Amino acid sequence: MRGWKVMKRSEVKLEETWDLTPLFDSEVEFEKAIDQVKLESKHITKYKGTINTADSVIEVIGRYEKLMELLVPIGSYANLSLSVDQTNEEAQLRAAKVGQLFSEINAETSFITSELLELDKSALEEAEKNEPNYSNYLQKLIRKKPYQLHPEVEKALAALGTTFDAPYELYDTTKLVDIQFEDFEVNGKSYPLSYNLFEGDWELEPDTAIRRTAFDAFSSKLKAYQHTTAKTYDMHLKIEKTEADLRGFNSIFDSLLFEQEVDQNLYHRQIDIIMKELAPHMRRYAKLLQKVHGLEKMTFADLKISLDPTYEPKISIEESRQYMKDGLSIMGEDYVKMLDRAFDERWIDFAQNNGKSTGAFCDSPYGSHPYILISWTSRMNEVFVLSHELGHAGHFHLANAHQNIFNAEPSLYFIEAPSTMNEMLMANYLLQSSNDARFKRWVISTIIARTYYHNFVTHLLEASYQRKVYEIIDNGGSVNASILNNIKKSVLEEFWGDSVEIIDGAELTWMRQPHYYMGLYPYTYSAGLTIATQVYKRIQSEGQNAVEDWIKVLKTGGTKSPVELAQMAGVDITTDAPLKDTIAFIGSLIDQLEQLTDELDK
Repeated sequence: MRGWKVMKRSEVKLEETWDLTPLFDSEVEFEKAIDQVKLESKHITKYKGTINTADSVIEVIGRYEKLMELLVPIGSYANLSLSVDQTNEEAQLRAAKVGQLFSEINAETSFITSELLELDKSALEEAEKNEPNYSNYLQKLIRKKPYQLHPEVEKALAALGTTFDAPYELYDTTKLVDIQFEDFEVNGKSYPLSYNLFEGDWELEPDTAIRRTAFDAFSSKLKAYQHTTAKTYDMHLKIEKTEADLRGFNSIFDSLLFEQEVDQNLYHRQIDIIMKELAPHMRRYAKLLQKVHGLEKMTFADLKISLDPTYEPKISIEESRQYMKDGLSIMGEDYVKMLDRAFDERWIDFAQNNGKSTGAFCDSPYGSHPYILISWTSRMNEVFVLSHELGHAGHFHLANAHQNIFNAEPSLYFIEAPSTMNEMLMANYLLQSSNDARFKRWVISTIIARTYYHNFVTHLLEASYQRKVYEIIDNGGSVNASILNNIKKSVLEEFWGDSVEIIDGAELTWMRQPHYYMGLYPYTYSAGLTIATQVYKRIQSEGQNAVEDWIKVLKTGGTKSPVELAQMAGVDITTDAPLKDTIAFIGSLIDQLEQLTDELDK
């Protein structure tokens, strides 16, 4: 931990921040781009009522493509500026302005989809034949036909886009602006608290008294905002349910899975099998943590601690660059050049400051390079977080370079596979770099605590909770703080059994996750890591051929379904075999941790 002071954005080092000038050099250029996009949008409205031939289909999609390419940097600039400091009023107003702009343009251009779907199929097929680059766009459009509403209704829904996004914005404002944490005290010493300090440091703190006191203080503050946050979430759920009903989907699950191009079987299987078959392995891991740390009881507040906290190395930002290059070098020379660019050109925002979004993410605006947000704590496990986000960056860097804007983004079901693959590659590199038993135990425990716990446990338990919430909404019900707390607590108790005490405050973890405002996103982490684990094992056994297959998959973007993308990489996700094999692999890692711990104890 570099220090306990929570800095203002204006106080952080420039070299630890990202450089947004490749998007726009200045506010003047940003405003010019908005004027240009408004003008282009007006030009497109001239096509209204004229889309009646294959040639006119190609022409209007071409103009729409250009409009989308103009919109992307505007949206990214506004969102990225706000994400590093939610307290910045100028950034708040800019983001609100852009949100309204997007709603207006979506409303103005909604006629394109409506008119295309009113055409005879022969005209669309001829357009596909004459311009294959738009084939994927048209095919995905045709899939939507059964759920397309009257053109005027579609226009109204598009115009209300900002309103529909309001719950997520309200959630973020409550979380990152209104909630201000007081310092907490342990044995007469005072410690500062914030979202990023808790999730980046105190949750991992080896001192049990400090860690548990921080958890209590953090949870106590969350509790004061539980009713507002629950009402905000319920509002979001009602919007999703209303749209699903309007469009004629059988359930809210079908509606949300539609864009992912997977059915409910893949969704439910992921949750059901992990809840049942992974739980025994993770309970063993919890017991091992309890034993090594000499804890009288294992509580929810103890689950994120390191197996060997006195051993975990510290790492600087500059040192992390070499780890990225060495650990991910198997991906090839071009990939390593991209990693250098990410550091040299300041694609990454490392700073810790007040108002910054929690966690980490990667935004990859089409036509520019990716941007990564992370709050650097100098803990060695950050190499896994950074390699994860660089996995997203590498994916879209390749997809954007080889696909048009319509074809670049794959299904949400697949989106976490490239990121978690990088974590596996980094872990393998670290394991190969030393024969020291203690170091090996640290690496394997980090794979469990970071890669698999984060993606297969934290996010999967979110998914299990989320499914129960959507079942209530789908049956016409509503949720409040009490209901959400009870659901979250029951899911945690089901998974951890009597191996972990689900203490007061654990039930409030639903308040911490923005993923709930992104549809059925949480379960996709385990789906992506299932694919990644299987491809990683292929790379271990087959070498370069498997790597080349994987690079091809990354370049393919969203031109194929998740099942097809996995097949390209040599994985069949139409069966439960990859998932069961991945769970067995996790079990084998925990076996190794137990054996290494016994060896070190002796």
